[in-house]
Amino acid sequence: MKQPSNTKIYKTALYMRLSRDDELQGESGSIQTQRMMLRQYAQEHGLTVIDEYVDDGWSGTNYDRPSFQRMIDAIEDGKINCVVTKDLSRLGRNYILTGQYTEIYFPSKGVRYIAVNDNVDTLNGENELAPFLNILNEMHARQTSKKVKAAFRARFANGAHYGACAPIGYVKDPNQKGHLLIDGDTRWIVEKIYNLSLSGVGAEKIARTLIAEKVPTAAWLNFQRYGTNANKYADQPENKRYAWTVGQVKNILRNETYIGDSVHNKSGTVSFKSKQKTTKPKSEWFIVENTHDAIISRDDFARVQQQIASRRRERKNGTTQVFAGLVKCADCGWSMSFVENHQGKKPYCYYRCAKNAFALGECSMHYIRYDVLYPYVLSRLQFWIQAVQKDGDRLVNRLMNANGKGQAAIQKRHIAELKRAEKRKVELDRLFAKLYEDWAAGRISERNFAMLSEKYQVEQADVAARIEQAHTAIETAAKGAEDAGKWVELIRQYSSPTKLTAELVNALIEKITVHEAVKSADGSREQEVEIYYRFVGRID
Repeated sequence: MKQPSNTKIYKTALYMRLSRDDELQGESGSIQTQRMMLRQYAQEHGLTVIDEYVDDGWSGTNYDRPSFQRMIDAIEDGKINCVVTKDLSRLGRNYILTGQYTEIYFPSKGVRYIAVNDNVDTLNGENELAPFLNILNEMHARQTSKKVKAAFRARFANGAHYGACAPIGYVKDPNQKGHLLIDGDTRWIVEKIYNLSLSGVGAEKIARTLIAEKVPTAAWLNFQRYGTNANKYADQPENKRYAWTVGQVKNILRNETYIGDSVHNKSGTVSFKSKQKTTKPKSEWFIVENTHDAIISRDDFARVQQQIASRRRERKNGTTQVFAGLVKCADCGWSMSFVENHQGKKPYCYYRCAKNAFALGECSMHYIRYDVLYPYVLSRLQFWIQAVQKDGDRLVNRLMNANGKGQAAIQKRHIAELKRAEKRKVELDRLFAKLYEDWAAGRISERNFAMLSEKYQVEQADVAARIEQAHTAIETAAKGAEDAGKWVELIRQYSSPTKLTAELVNALIEKITVHEAVKSADGSREQEVEIYYRFVGRID
């Protein structure tokens, strides 16, 4: 159709958008249907189509769509003075921003806007229904967002994994969607990282070790298996395939997936209108336990988390303080501050209670010199390592009887108590049955039946509590024996050390508590230091 010379030529952009949710509408909302409708409308109304802009798979609440922004650039360059969409929702589903474009931006740029199905054409003036239609479109987006979140919560409850790739150490189960299987080819990488951490090695040094040993990264393995990030890795030099970072190591060390749990909802968006990612507090995480086989035990995972929380960075001189995060005040529980004293001819280092230093003098100083603590801890570790090498089984028995508690004798008493309680339970059940028979046969009165019945029920509850307590005590004692065995096996890994390292100390010691020093009558200074070892705690 040829337009008269006095008719304004509308250089038109046909804009089409389709999100994943819009696909549920069927063919009526498809890009192909939108294109056919808009082309026909432009032809019938004499609009000169300059270009077509398509955002397929983009939400209407997101205005950073690539084709939409390209269309805005064309408007800024003066190439476009008319925009046509199927309806207002194709332009967007945020009623504030959509209104800004239709009522402020387009008019300021001399751009005519047409929404075919909603009968909106700014050439005819303002459409009073347009703001309400924009609100309805946003409500649709809001409801869709709620439905999607509800669907994800249902999936979370099943403990399924829905990531694009399985975490390193696992593969997706081909027979069950969302289920993970241990990958025999890569689990050793996870175990290596945790073993290094359990030995006291920090994330930075672990990353350097993995690089030096040419251990492939998770990203490279995913490229090999799934073809992900193909453009990133296809032409990269070989060393990029082993480019581990501190962040990657920390993510693996903090990932509950490796203890067999599924964790969801760690992050989210500000709102359904904004796709900006936010990290959620742990109280809002969705955790489902034991959804797949674990690579790392829960005890080892807990120890790693504790070490991460207490670990300190290297000092400026490049050395690492071997007791970092382990020395605690015996009275208030605060960490002890490490202080370097450079006054005088012989510089020295010492610890002091951090609460005393930073909390307006609360608690006392609990002063202890580093050169006093160091040889004491070294001597105790040497003693226990030699004891294990000499007779590990004897040490286990000693640990079971630590502090004079006589754990074996105590466990024997608990077992005897359990037998007595279970025997009495059987007797009470028999007596109660006999009582009921006597009452039913009229051999005892209603009053006596009620009195004896109440008495037996009270004793039954007491016996049930005794049985439960005995079971708990026996399980606790058994765990004590198991933990003692674990500690002995841990110590077997070390020969007699001549010096302390952060790796050695963190592997064997949970914490060191320092008491306030006491001066005796002769003026000497005595100070109690308690070492709490992994698994077994304090040993006298």
